[in-house]
Amino acid sequence: MNDNPQPSDDQIREALSGNFCRCTGYQGIVAAARRAAEVIGHTEAEGASLR
Repeated sequence: MNDNPQPSDDQIREALSGNFCRCTGYQGIVAAARRAAEVIGHTEAEGASLR
């Protein structure tokens, strides 16, 4: 998310391809990554920094 702070679901899946079993379709992981992008975006908008 350093290079793309608001990735699409397809971009998240592409980043994960080859790293995890696809049997679940990455549903939980994609949802978690989407939520992380939201949190990072809100935190940066408020002037805070995450490491």
